[in-house]
Amino acid sequence: MEFTNDMSMYWNQKAETMSRDELAALQFSQLKALVKRAYEASPFYRSRMDRAGIKPKDIEMLEDIRRLPFINKEDFRMAYPLEMLCVERRELREMHMSSGSTGSPVVMAYTDQDLDQWAECMARCFRMAGLAGGDTVQITPSFGLFNGGFGFYHGARKAGQFIIPASSGNTPRQIKLMNDFQVKGLTAVVSYGIRIMEVLEETKTEIPSLKIGMFGAETFSDSMREKIENRLGIEAFDIYGMTETGGVGTTGMDCRSHCGIHVWEDQYLVEIVDPASGKPVEDGKSGEIVFTSLQRQAMPIIRFKSGDLTRILSRKTCACGRTSLRLDRVTGRVDDMLIIKGVNFFPKQLEQALMEIPGVLSHYQIIVEETNGVRDLRVNVEAEPGVTGFMVEKHLKEKLGFSPKGDVFPPGALPRQEGKAIRVVHAKNGEKLQP
Repeated sequence: MEFTNDMSMYWNQKAETMSRDELAALQFSQLKALVKRAYEASPFYRSRMDRAGIKPKDIEMLEDIRRLPFINKEDFRMAYPLEMLCVERRELREMHMSSGSTGSPVVMAYTDQDLDQWAECMARCFRMAGLAGGDTVQITPSFGLFNGGFGFYHGARKAGQFIIPASSGNTPRQIKLMNDFQVKGLTAVVSYGIRIMEVLEETKTEIPSLKIGMFGAETFSDSMREKIENRLGIEAFDIYGMTETGGVGTTGMDCRSHCGIHVWEDQYLVEIVDPASGKPVEDGKSGEIVFTSLQRQAMPIIRFKSGDLTRILSRKTCACGRTSLRLDRVTGRVDDMLIIKGVNFFPKQLEQALMEIPGVLSHYQIIVEETNGVRDLRVNVEAEPGVTGFMVEKHLKEKLGFSPKGDVFPPGALPRQEGKAIRVVHAKNGEKLQP
């Protein structure tokens, strides 16, 4: 794809196209200020740095970030609700949090400046996707404690878009709104994009105005992206961000050349490390991504081990003109790798294999069956008539190296969720799960 040097391609051309040397100098000055502020304002960070034997004055070059201790999701949970604050409570204006299904939830609080920083990052994403001021955008993630709906909203407001705040659910109404208001941009979790595709098929409906989809919260394979783009007639973008970094879009998105996730490096410092040792890995090698938020005020993160696995694809200027480093799309999480019959793989790899089988549809279910400590895998898929279990088993054997059990179901037979899809479920000691 060719690009022209057009300012309309950028929301903040200076920040998005500054040289690598300028970025490094900016990051270093921001890092020094961040470490000093966190040490002085936050007992949490001060105790961590004291235990590591490091003071703010010890940060003398950008590489000295490696002397600082890591933090992780468990630290957020232990600090619930606001023990990681670096500002006075009266300065807070908003909060969001992740699910607390595995313990205390992860909370992120925002000052006015933090909300503007979030909106700035999101406005860059909207512009990078090709959405200009005045374009109509429909927001389908929920407006609530989950950050998705509000993140898209803050960014679309800043970018000057006409917002349809549809929130989640009621897919026929969502489609009607898109057609009635001539929506150009859709924001959603990946699995909801699939649900929209299904309802379009059921109702024999199209959405001619829809051109762009920005999908986050779930990893998705290249094959799944292609299916979504072809059925919805859109260009799909993979938007990245998490509660701990400040929400959706804070850490970046792929551009129209789709050659990796651009990270907003004037806002976030990125490291890729070996998940076990914490040591840095070379560009191009897979590891765990670590974020340091350079401009956030209320609850900045310093060396946050995200649990996401990816690699740095390039630090060279992209065809779109942006100079930020590009990450490969997230392949999985440190804690979601499955080991079945001695084979290690991630759910995204299984999805890629399934989507390669002609006639297999976008809904599937991975069931990890465990009996007396022994694990086996069942893969249930929806497929068009003519697709057999043998066809699915044979292809997965070729791609994964073992043959899972499973069944083929007609379209619509497997369970749906309006929010993020639950792709992997666990069954122990003969527990039967309904498809």
